[in-house]
Amino acid sequence: MTTAHDLTIVSLEVPSDYPVERGDLSLALAGAELVDLLEAGAVALDGALLRPEPAERSGDRLLDAAASLVGKEPAESVEDWLWRRGEGLAAEYLAAAGAEDGGRGRPRWTLRRTADRQPTVDPSARERATGRWALGDPVLVGLAAAVGIRHEAAEQVGDPEDDETAVVLAAVHDAVVELAAIRQRRSIEEAAFDNIWRGM
Repeated sequence: MTTAHDLTIVSLEVPSDYPVERGDLSLALAGAELVDLLEAGAVALDGALLRPEPAERSGDRLLDAAASLVGKEPAESVEDWLWRRGEGLAAEYLAAAGAEDGGRGRPRWTLRRTADRQPTVDPSARERATGRWALGDPVLVGLAAAVGIRHEAAEQVGDPEDDETAVVLAAVHDAVVELAAIRQRRSIEEAAFDNIWRGM
């Protein structure tokens, strides 16, 4: 299993004060994939840009799909790649976890578990993900924090030792903040539009 699969399980298993936004999760999942690709040597950071590197396939369908995207377009920054790869990505990982049908359909998703629709997560995958979470893995905790899931000992969790991983985590946080600003702007614009129609 990969960091992205682990993050998906954490988003389903760990209670959060606020529902996880599907768009936020998609960006964080793209970041999780990038962390694993960097660790595997399939991708490298050339300054602020991503460069593909020759590497064996991981055997994970979604991670290999992510690796195949690097270098398919002109060199791009980490944040640009997060937006491109992240589009609709939450649906694919949620489907892999048994939480919903696959596809890149609805633009937003919030976690609403019901008694008759529990995700059928593989027990070994759940054990791995919850184990990393319990140990306060800095990458998993950092990605989860970006989507609003807080680790009970977040203050004691150290930063990633790898500089490239730290760059990815920072880019994920920046992208999620930007997405929140886009949502807020759209909400204001829609409210203003509704007020115009009410006044006519």
